[in-house]
Amino acid sequence: MKESAGHWVGTWTSTPAPIETIDLVGRTVRMAPRVSIGGSRLRLRLSNAYGPSRLTVGPIRVALRLAGDEAAKDSVRPVTFGGLPVATIPAGALAVSDPVELEVPPLADLAVSVYLPADIPGDFCFTGHSNSRQTSYISPVGCFVDEPRLPVGEATQAVALLSAVEVWAPPDVGGIVAFGDSLTDGNLSTVDAHARWPDELARRLAARRGGRRLGVMNQGFGGNRILFDTRAESGLRRFDRDVLAQSGVTHVIVLLGINDIRNRNQRPSEVVTAEEMIRGLEQLVIRAHAHGLKVLGGTLLTFEHETFNPGFYTPEGEAKRQAVNEWIRSSGAFDAVIDFEGALRDPSHPTRMLPMYDCGDHLHPSDAGYRRMGQIIDLALFD
Repeated sequence: MKESAGHWVGTWTSTPAPIETIDLVGRTVRMAPRVSIGGSRLRLRLSNAYGPSRLTVGPIRVALRLAGDEAAKDSVRPVTFGGLPVATIPAGALAVSDPVELEVPPLADLAVSVYLPADIPGDFCFTGHSNSRQTSYISPVGCFVDEPRLPVGEATQAVALLSAVEVWAPPDVGGIVAFGDSLTDGNLSTVDAHARWPDELARRLAARRGGRRLGVMNQGFGGNRILFDTRAESGLRRFDRDVLAQSGVTHVIVLLGINDIRNRNQRPSEVVTAEEMIRGLEQLVIRAHAHGLKVLGGTLLTFEHETFNPGFYTPEGEAKRQAVNEWIRSSGAFDAVIDFEGALRDPSHPTRMLPMYDCGDHLHPSDAGYRRMGQIIDLALFD
């Protein structure tokens, strides 16, 4: 395929962060990303964003996944980097693979297998995503990338190193980045059920007849805030890497701010005003527009008397939430508004979620709530 015939578009992403302790050295990890749009040619991004030194990993394989840890044998393909069977990634950088010829249907599950050599220091800080809501599989010591069934030593929800899957697509295909916190990451949704709202958006886009084809990239991260760092960088710090640098991105949906209000670290120095949050959101819009992206603003969900972190809800915080939502709805700063709060709140008690959409902690939606969030997005906004 000639390079002029299309472009690369992200079909799956995972927000990079330091991985909590898991034993990867000398083992094979097999991950199961579900793509949004399909294609016949793909490539991978591996991230060493938080590594203290350069990292060499491989061999690496990609295949269609059958179920669990099993890869479809006839679909296993080697992944190379500049023609080499290993990827050497400098500290703080990423590596993009060579193109791989593999027919991948929309909404297909892949099996991406990475061997991490035994000479990696045991205390190396790997980059990945610890709470992916998707099972990955870690082998005992050994390289098993070519095995259709991985000898599983441990199952985990962590994604290791893999930060994106991209497909070669026609010029008119675009990409949507869902940029947010745990409410976009799908915290407390059912593991392996693909129950997050970006998953539902991807299903709806794939099922519709007509309309523009669009990849969906989930760049949600639990605890994330607009203005201050938590386990990962603030939204303002990570926006260039996690949104602007994604291949083929044309739209971004921003749902961020509830952790600023809740003061996720409970530090007096990190108490913010609604005005400060609004200025931060404005900066994200300005930066997205400078790169030609359309920006859709999501309203902040209710959190009255949350039990996820008892005591984080306050009447003062509720007043900030309502002020920020009023600005999102009425300012005209965004190209469009997605009223997530309006879709999930209880009409008889507007400062809380309807029980059917509440997972039970009054902060995170249930699977039904996340599905509802994905269902209320007007697909015509992306055409």
